[in-house]
Amino acid sequence: MRIGELAEATGVSVRALRYYEEQGLLDSERSASGQRLYDAHAVERVRWIRQMFAAGIPSRTIARLRPCADRNEVTEVEVAIVAAERERIEEQIQNLVGARDRLDAMMGVADCQN
Repeated sequence: MRIGELAEATGVSVRALRYYEEQGLLDSERSASGQRLYDAHAVERVRWIRQMFAAGIPSRTIARLRPCADRNEVTEVEVAIVAAERERIEEQIQNLVGARDRLDAMMGVADCQN
């Protein structure tokens, strides 16, 4: 599939896809005319990349974790990286839950005043 097709299939801009390639997050081959061509797994790869970015994981860390995502196994070094990111995400979740609970409490106060 060409870059425009991948962009359409994933909802990601062509510019972002090029950035992913520059960062070593996504691979493509080149056609005889120089167009980027992606394999069938590219859609899932882009979804994974987007999920990692949404979790606040920087591109350099995503690039380090890409090989273990590809082979579905992790080395001891990668386990340490994954564990640290998981801990950071868990803390972020707890902070978000706390903020949500405070907003819920504020809405409860507003309901009582009406």
